[in-house]
Amino acid sequence: MHGLEKISLEMEPPAEEPARQYYFMAKCREWVRRFEKKNGRRPCFFTQTFGCQMNARDSEKLSGILREIGYEESPGEEADFVIYNTCTVRENANLKVYGRLGVLHGYKKKNPDMKIALCGCMMQEPSVVEKLQKSYRFVDLIFGTHNLFRFAELLYTALESDRMIIDIWKDTDQIVEDLPVERKYPFKSGVNIMFGCNNFCSYCIVPYVRGRERSREAKDILREIEHLAADGVVEVMLLGQNVNSYGKNLAEPMTFAELLREVEKIEGLERIRFMTSHPKDLSDELIQVMAESRKICRHLHLPLQSGSTTILKAMNRRYTKEQYVNLAEKIRRAMPDIALTTDLIVGFPGETEEDFQETLDVVRRVRYDSAFTFIYSKRTGTPAASMECQIPEDVVKDRFDRLLKEVQDISKEMAERFAGTEQLVLAEEPNRQMEGYVTGRMGNNHVVHFPGDSSLIGKIVKIRLEECRGFYYMGCLV
Repeated sequence: MHGLEKISLEMEPPAEEPARQYYFMAKCREWVRRFEKKNGRRPCFFTQTFGCQMNARDSEKLSGILREIGYEESPGEEADFVIYNTCTVRENANLKVYGRLGVLHGYKKKNPDMKIALCGCMMQEPSVVEKLQKSYRFVDLIFGTHNLFRFAELLYTALESDRMIIDIWKDTDQIVEDLPVERKYPFKSGVNIMFGCNNFCSYCIVPYVRGRERSREAKDILREIEHLAADGVVEVMLLGQNVNSYGKNLAEPMTFAELLREVEKIEGLERIRFMTSHPKDLSDELIQVMAESRKICRHLHLPLQSGSTTILKAMNRRYTKEQYVNLAEKIRRAMPDIALTTDLIVGFPGETEEDFQETLDVVRRVRYDSAFTFIYSKRTGTPAASMECQIPEDVVKDRFDRLLKEVQDISKEMAERFAGTEQLVLAEEPNRQMEGYVTGRMGNNHVVHFPGDSSLIGKIVKIRLEECRGFYYMGCLV
């Protein structure tokens, strides 16, 4: 226990963070002891993450705090404390959460001591909180994205109370360091370098729920990665809604490329990944740093969304089709072996067949290694939701199928270029389908299955890629 035993609970809670949260962790620890005495076991928790890698990283922080105070992890939702870390990018994600809450209500009737908490992006929408207050009174704790660091304090309040606790902040400029984190993998980790987004793409709810961009101090990021590397982490994923605009709001501004140069110097660290990159901010300096680097993975996720300049303008993406294609060509010239991946939206309001053909044209010219393709879905609260000319479902479905086929055919051809070569692969987990095999990833993010045992997990090994099977390779140790 992170010195929780030494914290005096007689005194008033400290005002400064993170000392204040450690005080409340110690308070929660006392509560856990009482629970253990009464029930002859420790309380157990279950976290469910919906959404992106930022959310996954946030969930690791929540799990870290729960373990620190003495909770044990439960394999399923029949736990004493269940927390859903929600996403709200698509309305569908919201419906999924409401559906799961119905199930939890049943568990709670059987275990009246059970506590249910909801946090994450969906909670930043006032209409959601209203609905929960009205129809889901059995939820105990609701908080958002800006005050995640206050989890220990909020948890203590919820454990000591029998009413619904709601703590939602509209925005914040606060970043609290040095709270516990429980990593999913001992050998790789996400690291937040910034929070929020300033881009306001017309289809996206993120800036409204995650707030304005704020960057962490470089010294705090570097210290965190140094600790991770000392603890056996060989690969980090630097996370931000738009990493290319890192550092603009710091007292001493620093570019993302400069930050990468510093991260590269950390001993023990073998691989650096990052996401997401907005094309409008991707600098020549970043391309140069990537090209010269030994550690930055040869993989770049560069969301296109649409190949039509007209649609890009309506989406408020702030680049044209040609600017995007020129950028992709410049990246490929600097790093011919790079894997480029992207996000594509089909059926944005006003999209004509000509606009769609422009998207296909970019896909053929850039030749992505893989792409996440989405059918445009109306997101209440965004400008695009009220735009004229919403596209009929059958038209969108037809375009989506055509785009998917194009993307998959090209991805397969792109993957085949590595067949027969030797590549470094990070062994990540035992293969679930094939006994005696291990699954890992190349620097360019391609998946490889090869014979091996659990002693290889977390190691970077040399693999000969013997056969390309579309979206993955079969290989063998060299």
